[in-house]
Amino acid sequence: MNILKRWLISGLSLFAAAWLVPGIRAEGNELAVYFVMAVILGLVNLTVKPILILLSLPITILTLGLFMLVLNALMLWFASSIAVKLFNIGFYVDGFPPAFLGALIVSVVSLLLSSLMRD
Repeated sequence: MNILKRWLISGLSLFAAAWLVPGIRAEGNELAVYFVMAVILGLVNLTVKPILILLSLPITILTLGLFMLVLNALMLWFASSIAVKLFNIGFYVDGFPPAFLGALIVSVVSLLLSSLMRD
């Protein structure tokens, strides 16, 4: 049940990002796009992000953790690229600035929804 809650929260967070950020959009069956994109983003964060965190540890320490915001933006941008190119899912992020704002929104909305949905 915990996985379903996380999946729902991720999908709703991606919806909020697409709704608020002009450079992020979903096309096609939008509800399905958000939830498939949530799975892809989760898998990217599970596999690629730990490697990038380890490789960027010095700059993350130097920036007092602020570089993690850049990594989150890159993960969102990369996940949307995978969704479009490999799976033909219509979730588009039009560059780094929308990815950065979108990652901030996804993080904040996920935090808020997670705190509201506690057991």
